[in-house]
Amino acid sequence: RSEVLKDEKLSERALTLGNVFRDRLKALNMPWVKNVRGKGLLNAVEIDPNHKFTALKICLELAQKGLLAKPTHGHIIRFAPPLVISETDLIKGCDIIIETFRQHDG
Repeated sequence: RSEVLKDEKLSERALTLGNVFRDRLKALNMPWVKNVRGKGLLNAVEIDPNHKFTALKICLELAQKGLLAKPTHGHIIRFAPPLVISETDLIKGCDIIIETFRQHDG
């Protein structure tokens, strides 16, 4: 209900945590990660379409590590954590993503 969104300030939290998510992933500076974009907690990472691993392959690896993401158009990975996620859990999720991306660097 809308009262929950207001009372728990979920919109404000989504904006703040979305910035944390994007800042952490943008800091990777991997050449095959072409763009990190989003609004609030709805985010996408665009990978180079010529990279040897597809978004689907990376999403399957993330799922094996307990993080769900959706591949789109073959080279975009979408992330949509719940609005009630804690900053600690968001950072854990970012760490899983970063670890997985580093395994595909080069």
